[in-house]
Amino acid sequence: MTTPGFSDTASPTLVAAVIDDTGMLASLLGIERERAAKLITPFGSLAETIAAPVERLAEIGARPQLIARIKMLHAAVTRVLQAEVRRRPALSSWTAVTDYLRVAMAFETIEQFRVLFLDKRNHLIADEVQQQGTVDHTPVYPREVAKRSLELGAVALLIVHNHPSGDLTPSRADIDMTKLLVEALKPLGIAVHDHIIISRDGHVSMKAMGLF
Repeated sequence: MTTPGFSDTASPTLVAAVIDDTGMLASLLGIERERAAKLITPFGSLAETIAAPVERLAEIGARPQLIARIKMLHAAVTRVLQAEVRRRPALSSWTAVTDYLRVAMAFETIEQFRVLFLDKRNHLIADEVQQQGTVDHTPVYPREVAKRSLELGAVALLIVHNHPSGDLTPSRADIDMTKLLVEALKPLGIAVHDHIIISRDGHVSMKAMGLF
């Protein structure tokens, strides 16, 4: 399918750079632009649309086959970004890490507590969602994080959770939990490099804020 306004010989990079979210979704899913616009409008962007929960997509009239294609697209984008995180030390590729986390969890409607387990060179060993909670709370169990870290042979962690409300301000519970986790892992020789809070509006580093 040729993108309207471009010849068959147009550079794919040029086409991708100028096409809007609606046109991009229409092209990727092989649907009419009008149909793509109806999908994007309730969510506001391509990123939020492909990351939307299955139930929410069904509510706006998307049929199961189309929902499956949307979620396949989301999975593909997530895998590409995760591969970039795996390719380099996490602490030297911060943009790749935060881009991946944004796609993976920024648009979730409930809180998730995620752990990126790192080796001694700060390469990613595993990326796991440890807990899921409510719209504003996720239980965290330091013993379980410590156990899993030892099982994987991790020597450092990046811990992450999302704020579905969009407010990136760390709560008192966020701060206390982080300190508890840092102290629990310290005797095991496992460092917590940072605690990242992410939302649809951006992200913050609790370490950069001086909170632990």
